[in-house]
Amino acid sequence: MKLEKILDKLGSLEKNSFIKIIDNIISKNPQNSIEIDKILSSSDKGLKSVDSRNVSNIFALISSEFTEYLKCEFQETNSQLDILIDIIIRDGNCLMRQDWFSRLYEKEIKNLKLKIKTLNTELLNEKSELSESRKRDYRIYKACLSTAYNNDIANNRDAKITADEHSIILTLSKQLGLSQEDVKLIKYSILPIKKEEIQDVITNLKNLGVIFYSKKENTIYVADEIVRLLRKVREKEIAEKFYRRTLKLLRDPIINQIAKEHNIDRKLPTSVKIEEIIDQGVSFTDLLTYGIYKEGTNLTEKKKTLNELCEKGLNIPNLKGSTLEDKIQSLIEYFDNIEKDEKVGISIDGFDKMLSELNQSLPKLNKELKEQFELNDEYVLSADYLLDYNIKPRDILDLITKPDMSKFILDNGIKQRGDAILNILDHYKDVENLYLENYANVGYRNLNLLKENGISVKESELGLKFEELTKIIFKGLGFNVDDKFKNKLNTQKDMIDILLNLGNDEIIIVECKTSKERGYNKFSTVSRQLKSYQNLALKNNLRIAKMLLVSPEFSDDFIYDCEMDTEMNLSLITASTLSKIFESFKMSKYQEFPHVLFRDIVINEERIIKALTK
Repeated sequence: MKLEKILDKLGSLEKNSFIKIIDNIISKNPQNSIEIDKILSSSDKGLKSVDSRNVSNIFALISSEFTEYLKCEFQETNSQLDILIDIIIRDGNCLMRQDWFSRLYEKEIKNLKLKIKTLNTELLNEKSELSESRKRDYRIYKACLSTAYNNDIANNRDAKITADEHSIILTLSKQLGLSQEDVKLIKYSILPIKKEEIQDVITNLKNLGVIFYSKKENTIYVADEIVRLLRKVREKEIAEKFYRRTLKLLRDPIINQIAKEHNIDRKLPTSVKIEEIIDQGVSFTDLLTYGIYKEGTNLTEKKKTLNELCEKGLNIPNLKGSTLEDKIQSLIEYFDNIEKDEKVGISIDGFDKMLSELNQSLPKLNKELKEQFELNDEYVLSADYLLDYNIKPRDILDLITKPDMSKFILDNGIKQRGDAILNILDHYKDVENLYLENYANVGYRNLNLLKENGISVKESELGLKFEELTKIIFKGLGFNVDDKFKNKLNTQKDMIDILLNLGNDEIIIVECKTSKERGYNKFSTVSRQLKSYQNLALKNNLRIAKMLLVSPEFSDDFIYDCEMDTEMNLSLITASTLSKIFESFKMSKYQEFPHVLFRDIVINEERIIKALTK
């Protein structure tokens, strides 16, 4: 769930710890302080009175400082932060009830103790499957960590690992090629591991600013933006779902090779070995640098293998970068951008239809999803529900086995030739709703983002498409979009985009403007155009209830000029605001949108949404 949405749901007390941390970072003059001051300048009472969207914008501006703050907290030896963060950054754990989190925490401690016992036995067992070189790596790391922790006792001080020692130990673990799980097991084989009271755990995480907790709903929230930062702290470069997507493309001998390197039982089924590799926290960069190639593979062959994996397996043509390191970084950035994108590749309606038909063809899928993503509700096959957990259509299809995929495709008449997953996504695309979900991107004429979200359109068609979508939205708001009357009024010189007929010779004129540049700023041009439409309407004895200008955004100068204009009853509305009003209207009690709410110079979406939900 996005940070803005979480902040909107919670009261001031529940947000207090997080706001205090952000305030503290701002007070230390962060890198983007000028941009932050611009946001705060509109508020007299500081950060506490800033709306959720702007708090979210400020958090994005101080994300690097917030990450550094978390890294400092991580150096507290007895904090159990590594255990707790590994739970809350797993796919599906960003939204949990307290009892479910308690169960996951208890299970994690129990599993950790069992794994520590197994590792200690393996290190002493001469017939262990662990190679002698791997045993040596573990022993070296364990000895160094033990010295760093216990040398304080010899000097009559509390046992702890200092910041300097921590950075050396971290470097050592990387050079030895240890996974996050290896590091954790060795750490807790030296440090005492103790299960804390769950309320204390929640309070500590809340005070650190990494979770939000609603007592009323008994629910823990972890914002998507914070999950990404916590992954950086744990040095997990990509989400588990993208790691799984990549591993599933590898042949069994390669999976076995990785399993052997990281002490994973090679007799396990391939799907289980893949989950074990992910759980181990094996570095994605290390995996693509060394782990997926046969011994003796040269650099040119490695690059060729990685290119083929991306082009044929992940459908990413022309992976950027000339060196192997650059290519791997490009792939990480690609996955990062997909995760940040709020769009799902198909429409929400299409997603719901896909889930419904998956449930009919594969009745066990609901249970499998619950287990895979550790979801605590009974029925989880709902688009809105899964999107709150940042689980998208492709993430679900990645979990389905080939036989089940074939059955689903046959059951639902989906194209069989070519890539099965892409064929399924195309089948459920629902173009009109997909366009509506990308309404602001059409307004911005953002061809690249539209393409990434599954929309193929020519740039020359975007202006007309933006107008068509605006019409669909106003029809959805219950207005009479009267094209017949508009065409009768229009002349060769004056061509109104959209006319809303309110009856009794009363109309609303809507003008649509796309803009590639940020901040629409051509007021003089558009005002002449609108005034001529106004004159045209008045000549025909029509009363203009309102004139609306719809664009992706407006510059400050444009808004100022509009405020100074005394001749037109004009309001400005951004594409994203109109889209959000439309979504709220669909769930309101109204059959027709009360147009009197269009009374600001720049339409205030929060005020209108509040009015609609009363």
